[in-house]
Amino acid sequence: MNPVTLLLSFQKIPISFAISFPATSASMLSESTVPRAVLVFASISVFILLLYGASDSPRFHSSSSSSSGYSFNIFPSLLGGSDSKIPTNGGGDYNKLEKVLKEAAMEDKTVIIATLNEAWAAPNTVIDLFLESFRIGQGTRRLLDHLVIVALDEKAYRRCMELHTHCFALVTQGLDFHDEAYFMTHVYLEMMWRRLDFLRSLLEMGYNFVFTDADIMWFRDPFPRFFLDADFQIACDYFSGNSSDIQNRPNRGFNYVKSNKRSIEFYKFWYSSRETYPGFHDQDVLNFIKFDPFIESLGLKMRFLDTAFFGGLCEPSKDLNLVCTMHANCCFGLDSKLHDLGIMLQDWKTFLSLPPTLKRSLSVSWRVPQNCSLNSLHQHDSPGKSVQQTVGH
Repeated sequence: MNPVTLLLSFQKIPISFAISFPATSASMLSESTVPRAVLVFASISVFILLLYGASDSPRFHSSSSSSSGYSFNIFPSLLGGSDSKIPTNGGGDYNKLEKVLKEAAMEDKTVIIATLNEAWAAPNTVIDLFLESFRIGQGTRRLLDHLVIVALDEKAYRRCMELHTHCFALVTQGLDFHDEAYFMTHVYLEMMWRRLDFLRSLLEMGYNFVFTDADIMWFRDPFPRFFLDADFQIACDYFSGNSSDIQNRPNRGFNYVKSNKRSIEFYKFWYSSRETYPGFHDQDVLNFIKFDPFIESLGLKMRFLDTAFFGGLCEPSKDLNLVCTMHANCCFGLDSKLHDLGIMLQDWKTFLSLPPTLKRSLSVSWRVPQNCSLNSLHQHDSPGKSVQQTVGH
């Protein structure tokens, strides 16, 4: 019987097939061989059709290469169903991300980015307080049009779609980020490093971004307080009084980064430094590498933001007439964080209700921290020993 050879290539989609016969005339095939060859052809045809349909599934697509070896994918379980809210047409995750960014971007291709997981997406929790601060802040409501919420799990994505216009579903294959990620656990570290790598990809796509943790309340438009000439500017847990002083203690929960060659190379260096400092999270590693001569050789213009405008529970903004953002940093546990964020929002509402003369004359202060007690605050020691709260600081 003449052999029939089936060559399958599983390296890329679409899959290619080849049927090869000996160099003989088709008429030389015996009558018993012909039906068998036809059966093989028919089986292969069915197999090709099945694989062709599967090739359109998001399981076969990756949005972009990742320097960590993971890939970004949308949630397959949200696709194809009657209630699916993620568009199924398009060229994979990269195109979906590009579409969301383009719709949300300012004229100069700047977007505001916040990440969200299930623990912070539940009703009456962090995401609700976060969005409320934009709505009641001074000059901040319009910034919601430029906010992209990046959901790290399926429930967070569904909640985002209920609350906001610009949502992107992002998952790291092999890791589950839906629960509250406790400080310095494996899941916490992976979430922080994947987030950093994702932000690097935005810079490579040509987008500037303001990254904000969702436990940061936006009370005023921060853009007038940013440095015009800086490539990378970041909020601080503790501010020395000098925006150029690398001894400042930055908090990567809030930063404004411009897309250019310097910032892209900086983010690549920052990410790759996790191998130099294993077991540390990205903020600790930033505190190490900010002294590295490589940063100076890049020509990167780094600035540290004054806590008078960009405060937090570590070092609160003292003047409510100046504050732009307040961060629930230096705080353990979701319940404590929610309690103090609620007090923070109420203090802001009380301030807004005062007559203009009283706003300027009275020394109005925050009533926080409360449940986020001072026992939870950072210590002024080496980065590796700093005390932080759960994910989103």
